[in-house]
Amino acid sequence: MSKLPYSTRDADYDNAKFRQRSHFKVITQSVTNSSIGIFCVNCSLGKLLMLLLISGVTCLFLMNKSSPNFESNLVLNSTFTEATEAVYQRPPRLWRRPPRLPPRLTPDEMNKKGSSLDHRKWVSRQHKVKEAFIHAWSGYKNFAMGFDELMPLSKRGTDGLGGLGATIIDALDTAMIMGENDIVKEASTWIEENLVSRINEKGQVNLFETTIRVLGGLLSAYHLSTLGNNSTNPEMLLEVSKVLADRLLLAFSSSSTPIPFSDVYLRDKIARPAPDGLSSTSEASTLQLEFNYLSEISGDPKYYSAGMKVLEHMRSLPKVEGLVPIYISPHSGQFSGENIRLGSRGDSYYEYLIKIWIQQKNRRDTDLKYLYEMYTEAMRGVRHRLVRKSVPKGLVFVGELPDGSQGGFSPKMDHLVCFLPGTLALGATKGMTKTKAMESNLLSNDDIENLKLAEDLAKTCFEMYAVTSTGLAPEIAYFRIEGEADNGPDGGNRSSEYINDIIIKYLDRHNLLRPETVESLMYLHRITEDPKYREWGWQIFEAFEKYTKIESGGYTSLDDVTSIPPPKRDKMETFFLGETLKYFYLLFGENDVLPLDKYVFNTEAHPLPVIGLVDEV
Repeated sequence: MSKLPYSTRDADYDNAKFRQRSHFKVITQSVTNSSIGIFCVNCSLGKLLMLLLISGVTCLFLMNKSSPNFESNLVLNSTFTEATEAVYQRPPRLWRRPPRLPPRLTPDEMNKKGSSLDHRKWVSRQHKVKEAFIHAWSGYKNFAMGFDELMPLSKRGTDGLGGLGATIIDALDTAMIMGENDIVKEASTWIEENLVSRINEKGQVNLFETTIRVLGGLLSAYHLSTLGNNSTNPEMLLEVSKVLADRLLLAFSSSSTPIPFSDVYLRDKIARPAPDGLSSTSEASTLQLEFNYLSEISGDPKYYSAGMKVLEHMRSLPKVEGLVPIYISPHSGQFSGENIRLGSRGDSYYEYLIKIWIQQKNRRDTDLKYLYEMYTEAMRGVRHRLVRKSVPKGLVFVGELPDGSQGGFSPKMDHLVCFLPGTLALGATKGMTKTKAMESNLLSNDDIENLKLAEDLAKTCFEMYAVTSTGLAPEIAYFRIEGEADNGPDGGNRSSEYINDIIIKYLDRHNLLRPETVESLMYLHRITEDPKYREWGWQIFEAFEKYTKIESGGYTSLDDVTSIPPPKRDKMETFFLGETLKYFYLLFGENDVLPLDKYVFNTEAHPLPVIGLVDEV
C-alpha cells in the first residue's frame, strides 16, 4: 500500500495550508520583491526583455532538475491477471497541481469492495464451468446423441448402461441449474420422443445404476420444471418416471427377501440376481431417496414401501460398530463375506442413512429415527476402526478391513471414499452453516468430531490430486503407515509436501472424471464458509481443462495421472455432466442455490427437495 502524501493527522486540517508552492511562483515572487524587480520597473524595454529571458531559462532549469519519474500500478480488471507495473515519463509542467489526499474508505467499505472483487472472480470461474458443460454436451450431441456415453477420441457413442440415453438424463438437471435452456429443450424433447420406447425395447439394466442416474435424473428434472422452467413438461417427466420405476420394482418383487435382485430385463419384465448370486450392499441400500420422492409426487406408496423395506431389514442384521460387509445375498437376506470398506460397493450405504433421514422431515423423530442412530453408530465405527494417519506428514485417511474386524488393516483408499467429507459435514450441521449451528448450540460431541474429520479428509482428498504430475487424482491410493515397509511408486509431483505419504500403484493410476472430491468441497465450503475449498476446486478444474478436454468436443478419462502427457482412455462418463461439473458450478456459485437444508442430492448429484418443505423450496 502506497504512502499518503501527508500524514493522516494532516487530513484533519485545511489542506490548502500545506500545499507546496510551485517553482514558477517562487521565482516570480522573488523577482517582484528583489531589487532586480524594482530596477525592472525603471529600466528600458531591452533590459526588461533580457531579464524575462534569464528568468525563463532559470525556471526551465529548475523544473527539469526537480521533475521525477512517475510510477503507476496498472491493475487489470480481471480475476485471472496479476497486477503489472508501468513506468513512464511525463513532460514537465510549468506549474504543479496541489497534491490531493486519496479518499479514505471505512473498514466496512473496504470489506465490501474486496467482497465485490471476490464475487466477480467466482462468477467468472462459474462461467468457465458452464462453458465446459456446453463443450461436453456438444461432443455428446454431435457424436453420440441417444447413446449412453460418448467416446470422445473415437467420436462415437457406446451403450454401457442399458441403452436408455443415460448421458441425456444425467445432464438434464445440470443444464436446468445452469440456465442452458437450449440444452434443456434438446434433452427433454429426446426423452419425450424416445425414452418410453427404449424402456419397452431394451434388455438388461442394473437396478442401482438405472435408479440413481436415470430415475433420479428424471425426478430431479421434474421438480425443477415445476419451479418455472418452460423448456420441460413436468407431467411427461412424471409419467416416464412411473413407467421406468414400475419395471425396476420387479427387482424387489422377484426376490424372496427384502433385498432386491441386481439386474432387471426391461423388455422381458423379469429380474435376476447377479451371476454370483449376490447384491452389493451399497446398491441395495441406495434406491430409497428416489423411490421415496416418487411416492410423494405420485401419491402411490408402493415405491416407498419397496425401498424402505431394505433398510428396515438391514437394521436387524449384525454389524461391526455399525460397519457392514460390502455384499449381501438376496436369497438369504444376510451379509456375505467379511470385507468392510467405504469405497466401491460400500460407500453409499452410509451416505443414504443420513440423507434419507434428512429427506423425510416429518418422520425424523418417529419411525425413521433408527436411520440417524445407524448413521451415528457407523461414523463412530469409522473413526475407531478405519481412520489412520500417514507417515511422514500425517495425512488423515480412511482404510479398509478386507478380512473383517478380526483381520488386518489395509491403508488403501478409493477416490470414491472422498464422498465422505461432504456426508460427514452434512450429517453434523444438517445443512446449516457451522457458525450458525455452533451459535445455536446444535452440535453434539459426535457432530464436532465428524466435522473435524470431514475437514481433515477433505485435505487428504485434495492432496491426492496435488501429489500427481497432472494434478488429477488416481482411482485408488495407498498411504504409508507406521511399521509398513511399502515403498511403491509416488504420484510424480516432486514439489508436493506429501510425495512420500501417498503411493499410487500402476494399475490404480487412471482417472474417470469422478466427482467425489468436488462434491465434498462444495459441502464444506457451504458449511464452513472457508474460501480454501473453492480455491482447491478451481485448481482441480484447471487440471481437468488442461488434460482431459478434447477439442472436437467432450472430455475423456485418463489412463495414467502420473505421466505427462497422460495417456487417454476414450470415455466420458455420464457423471461428468451429471455430477462433476454440477458440483463445480455450485461450489463457485451462491449458497442459496439449492440450499443444503432444503434439498438432498442423491448419490448421482440429482437434487430432490426435502419432503415436508416442498411448498417452501
